Amino acid sequence: MNHASRTLTDALLDPILKNDPAGPRVTFYDDATGERVELSALTLANWAAKTANLLRDEFGVEPGARVAVLLPAHWQTAAVLLGAWWAGAEVVLEADADAEIALVSAQHLGDVEDVPEVAALSLDAFGRPVPDLPVGITDYATSVRVHGDQFRPTVAGPALAGKSVDDVLAAALASAESQGITGTDRVLSEEAWDSPDALIDGLVAVFAAGASLVQVTNADDAARSRRVDTEKITRQLPR
Repeated sequence: MNHASRTLTDALLDPILKNDPAGPRVTFYDDATGERVELSALTLANWAAKTANLLRDEFGVEPGARVAVLLPAHWQTAAVLLGAWWAGAEVVLEADADAEIALVSAQHLGDVEDVPEVAALSLDAFGRPVPDLPVGITDYATSVRVHGDQFRPTVAGPALAGKSVDDVLAAALASAESQGITGTDRVLSEEAWDSPDALIDGLVAVFAAGASLVQVTNADDAARSRRVDTEKITRQLPR
């Protein structure tokens, strides 16, 4: 397999970490629970590094391996994706029996029974584990916290659903341009990341442009205009 020398995470995070490591990079809201979590680029990179170390050291994931990610648009999902790419893995957004590991929310456990290794995410704001996990399923929140928050990437295979790092990055930059996203923008999105195109448009393009993302789930329509003001939103992605 022909491996690139730069991972997608390197391409996305290196410029941001150089220019604005401490500024807000992902601000996550769940309007159903009232949760708000904000991560700087440095904190997001630390979570991504922990995830990459987990994948490499605990599950033996090597560059070019397929990693299935069945998770909603969430700050922890961003860390999982960046960690998988840092480990040189190819992300697929569906149950895939050829994947070496699947990282999933609890409701998707039944979809990945043919995947050799599975890690479940509670997506809990306080890091609580998934309750009553079946034997053989790894709890992500419990396992990831013991891994180091620095990672030295080596090489990468395809990045997303068969597309190379360069192809995904080019698509993300084109998407950012078409959506009018620039490095000074604070981008509000309520979009899902449930397909390669949606993930590129809703997450990768924002980071590729150097912008900051405010991601909302279970959106309360009544809160939107207030959030635009309080979060200093300059760009809203299509609903």
